[in-house]
Amino acid sequence: MVTFIGEYTAKVDDKGRIVFPAAFKGLVPSDGDMRFVIKKDIFEDCLEMYTYAEWEHQSEEVKSRLNFFNRAHAAFWRKYMSDRAVVEPDGKLGRLSIPRKLLESIGVTKEVVFAGNDYKIEIWAKEKYEASTISNEEFLTIAGQLSSEK
Repeated sequence: MVTFIGEYTAKVDDKGRIVFPAAFKGLVPSDGDMRFVIKKDIFEDCLEMYTYAEWEHQSEEVKSRLNFFNRAHAAFWRKYMSDRAVVEPDGKLGRLSIPRKLLESIGVTKEVVFAGNDYKIEIWAKEKYEASTISNEEFLTIAGQLSSEK
């Protein structure tokens, strides 16, 4: 499993392509599968980007909780699988072609932030990423709560 750490800013070119950060690209074995699955985050105004292997793992876990003879479960799965894209950095510059619909869904205009978040990468419109962080006080409060729960 690949662990993504760090934040990298990239510009969106005229054709809607974005250069994938070399630091993240270097984490995937050069002879490995360079496909990624991108989807809109459920709770935040960002995209989630998974290695194809991690996407398969996540999807299997969700699917294992569903009964496809249940209409609500089948509808949930259909929605879960909609608006997804499989992308692969091009061999020359490592550019990603993310569907415009996905980029527009998070308000991307000129720049994005690729934020490593352990097993996935979040892709944010730069302005929204900067506005999304919690304050140091909130972070310390949550840390204190977590430490007292153990």
